[in-house]
Amino acid sequence: MKSASTYRARQPDRHGLIDYPDEENRTWQQLMERQLPILPGRACPEYLDGLERLQLPVDRIPQLPEVNRVLERCSGWQVSPVPALISFDKFFELLANQRFPVATFIRRADEIDYLQEPDIYHEIFGHCPMLTHPRFAEFTQTYGRLGAKANPQQRAFLARLYWLTVEFGLIRTDDGIRIYGGGILSSHAETLYCLEQPHPDPEARPIHQDFDLQTVLRTPYRIDILQPIYFVINNLDTLWQLARRNLLDDVAKAQQRGLLAPLFEPVKAS
Repeated sequence: MKSASTYRARQPDRHGLIDYPDEENRTWQQLMERQLPILPGRACPEYLDGLERLQLPVDRIPQLPEVNRVLERCSGWQVSPVPALISFDKFFELLANQRFPVATFIRRADEIDYLQEPDIYHEIFGHCPMLTHPRFAEFTQTYGRLGAKANPQQRAFLARLYWLTVEFGLIRTDDGIRIYGGGILSSHAETLYCLEQPHPDPEARPIHQDFDLQTVLRTPYRIDILQPIYFVINNLDTLWQLARRNLLDDVAKAQQRGLLAPLFEPVKAS
């Protein structure tokens, strides 16, 4: 995680409520009104079901206690307010205890299309609908437990698993490939890009590849680009079954085999 942020999380009062200014509520509304119309036919049924359960307001940033009431009932999870950036230790600790970290700030208007840091829109709208599903939630908790006991080298491999599933994963359905990754579902551009087959620009066409654990653990990624490759699981049982493996043994095997060649240009030095 980065050592500094240009954003400051807003602090809840003693009731867990935050008084967001009108400008920030308008930003939430703009993001919601832009994203909701493109989800049908792209988001997976489990995500859409979760979104329906959450009943997120469109015209204002939701309060965390509102979200918690639904998550607790559906899967035993809650969201926890955190500063703009937290340590990996804290991140894994929260997940292991069925607490999803939510930085209580929203992006500025000049960063409406892309923000490197996870804001409340990304965390609540992108991730919380899937956390209403017990099997997905169990995988996320198991991931937190593994990360909490992993060393820094192991965590680098686990980060690829999280990035290419929870953040940028695709899933097969009876109606075709759909999105379940929160990093995609909270991004207007990536939601449109990742499923567009064939892509208007053949050189920019993303790869859809069947999920393979070793390949995922060894696949490099960049956080600041549209992803060149998306891994497709057959159903949520794939993740549930992963939660029953000793994933650190799989990490050790991936470490021995080494990383695959990246499918993107390296970051240019500034």
